[in-house]
Amino acid sequence: MNEALEKRFNEVRKRISRAARNAGRNPSETKLVSVSKTHPVETLRDGLEVGIKAFGENKVQEGVSKVTEIGRDAAEWHLIGHLQKNKVRKAVQSFDVIHTLDSLKLAQRIERIAEEEGKKVSVLVQVDLAGEETKSGIKEEDLPELIEFLKSCRFLKFDGLMIIPPFFSDVEKVRPFFKEMRQLRDKLLAQKAFANEIGELSMGMSHDFEIAIEEGATIVRVGTAIFGHRQYLQ
Repeated sequence: MNEALEKRFNEVRKRISRAARNAGRNPSETKLVSVSKTHPVETLRDGLEVGIKAFGENKVQEGVSKVTEIGRDAAEWHLIGHLQKNKVRKAVQSFDVIHTLDSLKLAQRIERIAEEEGKKVSVLVQVDLAGEETKSGIKEEDLPELIEFLKSCRFLKFDGLMIIPPFFSDVEKVRPFFKEMRQLRDKLLAQKAFANEIGELSMGMSHDFEIAIEEGATIVRVGTAIFGHRQYLQ
């Protein structure tokens, strides 16, 4: 048992529970996705031992390799990085949830390949509320056309929204982005846009997940606070 990892994982879970209760929410309403990108398979195996149920990977190829080694059913697998069109088939085959749908063309490709694979795929739409050139995400004004298509899909399940807001050392500055995302989710929920009739909100990372939970996050993506600093390959 990796005691240091266990301690960090349990501390994050405590912080999630505390933030939820402070906001008058049930802690069970928020899923913890442990972001394992760049960490070796051995670390993920340690994670399973300490109770991790869901892993988040940024790159399709790295994620597929880990899924193959650890097992498709050993955990829930989330793709949280940008999805290139030429990697869609591998993503559909290996991941349970794709957080980063950001265009109509990508949605059409995922639907077509999911049908070919005979597999239903849960997707979240990544929305760009800040207009940052360095980040992916669909503009809010382009959402209606995408959502209209998603409603017609048979294999692609539109289950919620995702955001990567700007980084601020003062985490309170990120709150308006989370709040705006929740309001957008609520509007789409009223329009019955979501396949799951819930509307997941994937928002919040190691430095700001507590504020995200206070603003309604149903999925938080936490890496460094659980696994420590990432191990980048040379």
